[in-house]
Amino acid sequence: MAEKATESGPVTLWERLERPTRTPRQRLSGPLIAAKAVEIADEKGLCAVTMRTLAAELDAAPMAAYRFVDGKDDLFAIMVNEVYAELAIPEGPWRKVLREYAVQIRDMMHRHRWLSELPPHVTMMPTPNHLASVDRALASLDGLGLDLEAMMTAVRTVAGFVHGTVGDEVALAELQQVSMAKSREEVREALGPQLQWMLATERYPVYERYIYESGCAEEPRVHFDAGLELVLDGIAARIDRAAG
Repeated sequence: MAEKATESGPVTLWERLERPTRTPRQRLSGPLIAAKAVEIADEKGLCAVTMRTLAAELDAAPMAAYRFVDGKDDLFAIMVNEVYAELAIPEGPWRKVLREYAVQIRDMMHRHRWLSELPPHVTMMPTPNHLASVDRALASLDGLGLDLEAMMTAVRTVAGFVHGTVGDEVALAELQQVSMAKSREEVREALGPQLQWMLATERYPVYERYIYESGCAEEPRVHFDAGLELVLDGIAARIDRAAG
């Protein structure tokens, strides 16, 4: 099992993984386990990621991974850390940085759809690469007149928008798959009778105007970009008030 504690207190997962391997012949490592677990989840889904499966894929003893992780939560955490290493948030003006932060997280979540299936308590666990991306986003707001709490609220709001929007996009893709539709247009047609009945009750007049008058752009990226601009406009207004 992974080392639990020292005289100075508990040994954290990340401290343990950064320590050098005990022997030159030790084949497994935290990054190797994480990379293989991500590969399995990408191909077969999160449920396919088990210690037994990892051991077989890595040609290791069934209990070997426990030298690095204590269980599923630790394993999920290093998987999250692995995929957040894909982000490369640039330096620059805050709006450019936060927009890129949002776009890169969205792309990452679509590459690794199992991220939306993680238990909520796992998504709250800090990982080094996740914190690095948050720190870069926070740094873009530093010195603009916002206090630290407002800076973090802005970054969390952007991240929350991304996670919520991607959750809807993934749900739509799954609905398309379940209904065996070939396109979003076919999904909309399948749901049409239900929606038409509800609109005919005249209980949803503003939503009905949206359906028939807005054009209803169906491209998810169009919705995402428009929503992100609204979020960034709100942050800009807050920065303007702080500067004034």
